[in-house]
Amino acid sequence: MTPPDPADPFGTAALRDGTLLAWQASPTRLREDTATESDLVRAGYRDRVLTELAQNAADAATRAGTAGAMRVWVGDDGLHVANTGAPLDGPGVQALTALRASAKTAGVGRFGVGFTAVLSVSDDIEIRSRTGSVRFSGERTRTVLREHDLTPPRSGVPVLRLAWPTAAPPVSGFDTEIVLRLRPDVDARALLGGFRDEVADLLLELPALGSVTIGGAEFTCVRTDLGDGIHEIAVAGRRWWEGEGPHARWLAPVGDTGEIAPVGDDVLRAPTRSDEELSLPVLVIADVPMQPDRRRLLPGARVDRIAEGYARFAASLPADQRIALVPVPGFARSEADGLLREAVLAELRTHPWLPAADGDDDLVPERATALDGLTEELAEALADVVPGLVAPALCSPRYASVLGAVDVHRIGPARIAELLTGLDRDPRWWCRLYDALEPLVVDSVVAEELASIPVPLSDGRLVTGPRTTVLGSDLGVGGPLALPWVRLVHPDAAHPLLARLGAGTVTAVDLLSDPALFAAVEDVDPDDADAAAELADTVLRLAEHVPAGALPRELGALLLPDTDGELVPADELLLPGAPLAAVLVDKSPFGTVDSETADRYAADSLRAVGVGWGFTVLRADLPTGPDHDLPDEEQWWDTVDTDPDTLVAVRDLDLVDETRWAQALSLLAADPDTAAALADRDGYTAWWLRTYAVLDGQPLGRLRAPDDLTFEGLLDPCPHPDAEQLRACLAASAVDSTALAALLLERLADPNRHPTPAVVAAAHSALAGAYGAGVLDVTELDLPDAVRSIAGTVVDATDGLVPDRPWLAAVIPAERIVIGATATARALAELLDLPLASDAVSAEPTGPGRATEWSREPQAVLAAATAGVPLPRGPLTVHERLVVRCAGAVTGEHDVAWWVDRSGTTHCTAAGFAAAVASGGAGT
Repeated sequence: MTPPDPADPFGTAALRDGTLLAWQASPTRLREDTATESDLVRAGYRDRVLTELAQNAADAATRAGTAGAMRVWVGDDGLHVANTGAPLDGPGVQALTALRASAKTAGVGRFGVGFTAVLSVSDDIEIRSRTGSVRFSGERTRTVLREHDLTPPRSGVPVLRLAWPTAAPPVSGFDTEIVLRLRPDVDARALLGGFRDEVADLLLELPALGSVTIGGAEFTCVRTDLGDGIHEIAVAGRRWWEGEGPHARWLAPVGDTGEIAPVGDDVLRAPTRSDEELSLPVLVIADVPMQPDRRRLLPGARVDRIAEGYARFAASLPADQRIALVPVPGFARSEADGLLREAVLAELRTHPWLPAADGDDDLVPERATALDGLTEELAEALADVVPGLVAPALCSPRYASVLGAVDVHRIGPARIAELLTGLDRDPRWWCRLYDALEPLVVDSVVAEELASIPVPLSDGRLVTGPRTTVLGSDLGVGGPLALPWVRLVHPDAAHPLLARLGAGTVTAVDLLSDPALFAAVEDVDPDDADAAAELADTVLRLAEHVPAGALPRELGALLLPDTDGELVPADELLLPGAPLAAVLVDKSPFGTVDSETADRYAADSLRAVGVGWGFTVLRADLPTGPDHDLPDEEQWWDTVDTDPDTLVAVRDLDLVDETRWAQALSLLAADPDTAAALADRDGYTAWWLRTYAVLDGQPLGRLRAPDDLTFEGLLDPCPHPDAEQLRACLAASAVDSTALAALLLERLADPNRHPTPAVVAAAHSALAGAYGAGVLDVTELDLPDAVRSIAGTVVDATDGLVPDRPWLAAVIPAERIVIGATATARALAELLDLPLASDAVSAEPTGPGRATEWSREPQAVLAAATAGVPLPRGPLTVHERLVVRCAGAVTGEHDVAWWVDRSGTTHCTAAGFAAAVASGGAGT
């Protein structure tokens, strides 16, 4: 082998001779080479000067096995680009001078034509290397063509076909230096500025390059191993997370906050930028066949292979960042983009990378489930209910379309309710689930979707849907309750969400007032002790927290064991030691509740359902008739003018032993509930006691309150120490019934009674008022044969007179006067069947007097002023002595102080002015 010429180490002379010989042999070849080079400059490698030179520098570093360094600056003789790595060699020079050949055996740019990009800024290119240097010159090429009688094409000459050796070495510290003597129309500063903009991309695309210096600015690429196959790349103050697959690298930009900033608008890099537009969220640097100009994929290129390993890259990222690697649904930017997007999505759909809600192994999206609005608490509750549940952070609406793109199955509240059907869980678990579900219920639509969610009941059942259940409100009962008549939510599962979903809210009173309970009480088989005990236990535990008197009387049918072990209705039992037992008749229907039952439950609970201690008070709202099983209720109802809003009545009064009423009344007065019923005069209890209760041999209605003196001497005072509390059960101070009227008439006619004249008058007045008001049924009255006079004597009724004119009383003996009030004299006369004095007695003055006027008589004026009444009107005659002559029931002459004759003239003596003026004179 002939050793190389030191002045031309790469044999450029031989290469030139071969090329010129080819052109001389075929002038068409010259034109073809010129056109090809021109096409590459104008189309395939336009605007790729730095890219192609950086690619060459990266190739040199790779061949040398070192980190490449590249420096670009503008000198006096043009643009300089220097790099480290393998120096120029003979095959490299041959590739540079042959447009269709390449010295590369690996990597990209296999056709070796990328260097033509330098022709876009220079026609005079020198490559200086430590193994030798060459120069390409358009001007020298034209000269050579002329020397060989070849005509240069009009479009120019192929600059890179002829090379000449040079002796200039590369700049110190670098293995190769390219000098581009710029054409006059090229702005060197602008060119460097454009290079600065490309540096970051080139350092990412060409990992063999460790640094690039543009002018005085050095750009370095720092790679940090983050583990799990992930590297962090930092260039020019920006960061990327890099993942690598068999056929590509992917770089996800990382923002200042440490979160991935999806790209969305870029091009395929193979490894440098191409014209294949992409819309992926990452930069894609792929090993894929490209057309010679490296701008487009070769037809039939396996684009889908680029996506291999993409899911593994996603899985290696922090869990909260992975979703950013899913392509956002939208239109593809190119055919290649469409193919690559589908390949990436297929890769993501079928490989595990999606964070799981339970923090365990990553999920395969096509087998994963996302619940809208999932929270950490709900995820924990549903961990073993919904398989493959996606992490809560990814279940917000913002990720719905992205998760849909990778075929994640989305479910809503309705599906959750369906999956929960029949699930056997502790009630506390259900409560936690409801608490976690509550934030999801933002409107009626979601509430309707959860309408069939299971609900655990207090009796251990699990039912579908809250709408048929009720929540206990302040029941105060510890532990579950067996409530077969109602669907009560288990207390450990109770939650406000159930109320929002349609569950009702009940108190203990509501539960114990439910007609379904009454039916359950009625349906209990007396022979089934266990069923009776279970129902009684539930009712009594609830009753402990119910206000006194709030429960309906129907619960009195609740079966409880008595001292003989027999099941007896609660309202037929008394508590052990009940004071009521001491006042009842010996053969009362009440038994005593079993001592074990009495010890187990609070006395108030037993009393609330009807078990007796003292007297029981019945309360009924809006009663409409005598249907409450009260003794003599129909008789009382006849005395009621309008139905009461609430019936409050003491039960079992008819069972009191007649000899024990004093004790019974004390018991009634001592209990606040029964004492309140005693105070209602018009109520059933006071009526019944007035009518039937006997004290000291007399019904209470015949006794008066000790401090009520209205009928003193006629009615005896109540001797009971609680008489004040019994006031409404005693005789009234007014005649309010036919029975009291009959009693008063009887007592007035009793000579053994000694009422004062004032009491007699008050009694007569009360009787007349009641008669006039229609209170009395006179058909029920038997009038006595005697009446009581104002003198206090009892006289034969045929002798009695009722004075209806005030002056007539002056001539009637007091032993015959039966009087109440002048205004009610006629009513009294009709009631007692006595004559009015004005009808039975007539009289006229016997002597003359002085006719005058009321206003002229000082004594009349003084009497009116003193009494505070107006002066009477009408004729007035003054007498020194006034004598009237009487006829009829009273006869003879009588001295009187004043009189009114038949003409209406008032006759008056000096002593009679006061009475006459007070009575209104003749106007009375």
